[in-house]
Amino acid sequence: MGHYFSQRPVARSRPGVVPVRAGELDFELGTDAGVFAKDHLDKGTAVLLDEMPWPDTDGTVLDLGCGYGPIACALALHRPGSRVYGIDTNERALELTRANAERLGAANLTACAPDEMPDALRFDYLYSNPPVRIGKAALHELLLRWLSRLTEDGRAYLVVQRNLGSDSLAAWLVAQGYPTGRLASHRGFRVLEVTARTSEPQQG
Repeated sequence: MGHYFSQRPVARSRPGVVPVRAGELDFELGTDAGVFAKDHLDKGTAVLLDEMPWPDTDGTVLDLGCGYGPIACALALHRPGSRVYGIDTNERALELTRANAERLGAANLTACAPDEMPDALRFDYLYSNPPVRIGKAALHELLLRWLSRLTEDGRAYLVVQRNLGSDSLAAWLVAQGYPTGRLASHRGFRVLEVTARTSEPQQG
């Protein structure tokens, strides 16, 4: 059985449409079988879109684990002068994000696999509903890889379900040298604000 974080989903294509409300934006996105939350806007994603601070200046923005693109598309539409990147390991999700961005006229959105991201690129903002179910070790590796690419004044906003370890994740991020606080708590989810690393990881 395939997972939404598989590179090539084996589920037979079953296209659908999901409505998205993000701040003052309302739009529809194409979805398909084999991607995360294909039939609805995931609760965590909805909480993040409701509670996160939007970029207040144009810059370089990353949606980590973009799925079919609700967060990335919202960011690109909200800040058309920004460069928005959505990354995912799921090829079908990336195809959907590209198609959704094109249909919405979000020419400033680029969707790509993680290893296709230019090494020199740094991000002023990072947003993510991270794939907690890939396991703690893999999740930690994923977050360290991309949080390390925040600019000096960069900010990251993560939404994590409380009963799936949001508070322990926040404590772990602090131990890794990333100041982390709880920005909001809603519908069983925490929205964490993470700033660029200010110290070396704690030992032990």
